[in-house]
Amino acid sequence: MAINVTRSSMPSYEEYCEEIKDLWESRWLTNMGAKHNELKAQLCEYLKVPCTELFVNGHLALYCALKALKLEGEIITTPFTFASTTNAIVQAGCTPVYCDVAEDYTIDVSKIEDLITDKTSAILAVHVYGNICDVEAIDKIAKKHGLKVIYDAAHAFGVEYKGRGICTYGDVSMLSFHATKVFHTIEGGALCYNDESLTPEIVKQRGFGLNGEDIDCFGTNGKMNEFQAAMGLCNLRHIDGEIESRGEAYRLYDKLLSGVEGLKLLPLREGIKQNFAYYPVLFDEAVFGKSRDEVVAALAQESIVARKYFYPLVSANKEFDRDMTLSTPIAKDFSERVLCLPMYAHLDRTDVERICNIILK
Repeated sequence: MAINVTRSSMPSYEEYCEEIKDLWESRWLTNMGAKHNELKAQLCEYLKVPCTELFVNGHLALYCALKALKLEGEIITTPFTFASTTNAIVQAGCTPVYCDVAEDYTIDVSKIEDLITDKTSAILAVHVYGNICDVEAIDKIAKKHGLKVIYDAAHAFGVEYKGRGICTYGDVSMLSFHATKVFHTIEGGALCYNDESLTPEIVKQRGFGLNGEDIDCFGTNGKMNEFQAAMGLCNLRHIDGEIESRGEAYRLYDKLLSGVEGLKLLPLREGIKQNFAYYPVLFDEAVFGKSRDEVVAALAQESIVARKYFYPLVSANKEFDRDMTLSTPIAKDFSERVLCLPMYAHLDRTDVERICNIILK
């Protein structure tokens, strides 16, 4: 039987139909309706954040965050991320400056300060695979240099650090609610932040730049509709069980692959409430005897889809006038050796064993 790298969690057909039934009575399908507002309130409580605004997708949420913060010039970021991170920076009129990554795939905080210039306005760091950045070090650097901090937390839904929701760190955090994520609204996203005074600007950026009857800026259309919000309300009821199920698969992978020479796993860190978003493995061909790409091919022969996530680096975008990957050799090396194995709620134990057996053979 085929195994995909991910599978969307969904409520029962009957539960979703019950949730959307009253939309046929209200006929209020978008523009911050009752479902939207209910999901927003529930997410604030679940994520332990003071302020949340919902979006049609995570990319527009991130773009609107950069515009709402009125950023200009250079933004220090990581190349080890999905294309959306860089795209949002460029589309917001700023220039990405790439910082290499640490051994845990997140931005290397020891290298950030060397990249700061008089043009730097912010740090945009990424919580990778649900594994969080060194938020305390980043906060210290940002305060020292007067920079804004934005987190691409697309992989970090529900993660907590020292009892705090991860999205309470920095000035703004972006969440993705794409269908492949731990929590989804089919498509969707959110911005989470502490400073309520940001809300009017974020809302304007999301809604065409409108402020009542006035047009204050060149905004976009990023509103989440009611059918998306309804899916979110259903999925949120089951999220703890879904994460627990992911954790069981994660720990089984750990048990079967730990100690294998040539494989580097991502260890679970103490003091963090995990969401088990992805299961990355770094292959050392010289030691393991096979390359990452050979493993991908072997799994594919058995109808198992694993993903080279992230390959190529976003800094390899052909729009750049030079090879931007050369300045981040560790990220480049990781991108050529890392593989994310299938990971989703209710991934069958026998399927995890089958995947690991193919790799070990």
